[in-house]
Amino acid sequence: MPLALRKSVKQLVDEALAEIETLSVDDARALLGRPDVTFIDLRDPRELWREGGMPGAVNVTRGMLEFWIDPSSPYHKDFFASGNRFVFFCAGGWRSALAAKTAQDMGLTPVAHLHGGFGAWKKSGAPVATIEPKPAHSA
Repeated sequence: MPLALRKSVKQLVDEALAEIETLSVDDARALLGRPDVTFIDLRDPRELWREGGMPGAVNVTRGMLEFWIDPSSPYHKDFFASGNRFVFFCAGGWRSALAAKTAQDMGLTPVAHLHGGFGAWKKSGAPVATIEPKPAHSA
């Protein structure tokens, strides 16, 4: 018996896109390097190692986002309390749309997401940094 979903992931993404700000690659490039803007890369570290990353972006895996945003969480990260504008991106734009919507719903503002994600960023010729795996800590 197939799973009867109430909403598809496409519906969730479409609903998020209707409520969040979406930036073009050109708009995002204009913000790169500004001290009042933090780019949040939601991709898994293996994606960063394979594809590279946006210079200066902070990697926040999608599974930890809410915990890092919430000041009452033991996992809270201070950069989310900076008052900066946050621009979320992933590989293609779906995870970042959902993440931006969630962050906005939590009260983090202003937030936006990058249309087309890192794939569109890289394809446009925008700057890409090599990301090396971090060595495992020795005991």
